[in-house]
Amino acid sequence: MRIPARFLLVAALSLASCRAGGGSSSVRLFDGHDLAGWHTDVPEADSNPNLPATFVVRDGLLVSQGEPQGHLITERSFHDYRLVVEYRWSGEPGNCGVLVHASTPRRLYGMFPQSIECQMHAGNAGDFWCIGEDISVSDMEARRGPRAEWSVDGDKGRRILNLTDGSEKPPGEWNQMVIECAGHDITVWVNGELVNHGTNGTADHGQIALQAEGATCEFRRVELTPL
Repeated sequence: MRIPARFLLVAALSLASCRAGGGSSSVRLFDGHDLAGWHTDVPEADSNPNLPATFVVRDGLLVSQGEPQGHLITERSFHDYRLVVEYRWSGEPGNCGVLVHASTPRRLYGMFPQSIECQMHAGNAGDFWCIGEDISVSDMEARRGPRAEWSVDGDKGRRILNLTDGSEKPPGEWNQMVIECAGHDITVWVNGELVNHGTNGTADHGQIALQAEGATCEFRRVELTPL
């Protein structure tokens, strides 16, 4: 898919700015030992507290086991930051995601918190999904469908396609997703390639969440740097 030159320039300047910034203020949201600073929201556990853990730490990795489905959510709220997430599929590739600007729990389908999702679904990394929040991109109708079908609720036009194909590495290899939230804008890179850039978002701060959505996904780095 062809990327408009103006977005490549903006993204390059933004990424260069991030690299120039000091790393001393970076925060490791996952320290390789435990899930301190996070809490889980697994709706199925409301009626069955004896369910196996959805999110665990194993061999220094944060593991989303896929089932029972739910979210791992930061205790803190954040704004204006660069988030680096390194992940891989340890088994059959499937669905997962990083949610930014998360707020109201279980806003959608009694499961998903209000947020903007940066998709990690294998083959679709970098799509935006609007969950009670909204954001704009270039070529909006081409990437989201007819305007009359746009929505932030239900099964209508909540998905905004990414800009590229082939950015992800083969199953079992580590991918890096970089998400920059600057004011009401969100920019996403996968393995160094610009995959999405959204502006005029309806939220500019909130919690960060990792999904469990059916497939086992391992994380070795979840690190935040304030802008």
